[in-house]
Amino acid sequence: MSRGVDHRRRGEITRPGRGWSSRAFGADIALDPAAPDFADQVRGATGGRGLDFAFDCAGVSAVREQAASVLGLGGSLILVGITPHPLTISEGLTFNYLSKQVRGHYGGFPESVSELVRLTAAGRLDLAPSITDHIPLADAADAVHRLENKTGDPIRLILVP
Repeated sequence: MSRGVDHRRRGEITRPGRGWSSRAFGADIALDPAAPDFADQVRGATGGRGLDFAFDCAGVSAVREQAASVLGLGGSLILVGITPHPLTISEGLTFNYLSKQVRGHYGGFPESVSELVRLTAAGRLDLAPSITDHIPLADAADAVHRLENKTGDPIRLILVP
């Protein structure tokens, strides 16, 4: 969705095999967070600055920790993924020294849908590359099963009446 705003460089930290999706949406690079030299790759991609923004869409503490560790000066970790578990940031001195921030975000407001429709209508957001499959409504239980078990590595499944 970063096409809707002006960015100098867009990228995604993604699991292996998923880099194609971020590039389809306009990312310049896609990094594997499991790579042993991940932090070095981030520094190399940002000219040593670190990230301005990192979005945790998973709600997983290990993801938050890793994202916070590669933020640059004034960088913000945006928490999108919802979890019942407590938020902890183990990085102490550096987090404060670099004026890093943690912000929560909840995108489930009615105006969020209107904004997505507006961006799509204006040609600034194309969700088509994220649609993995169209499934008959009668097979909704199968669609849920595919999502829960990540069968076929689904991103977005569309139920068709």
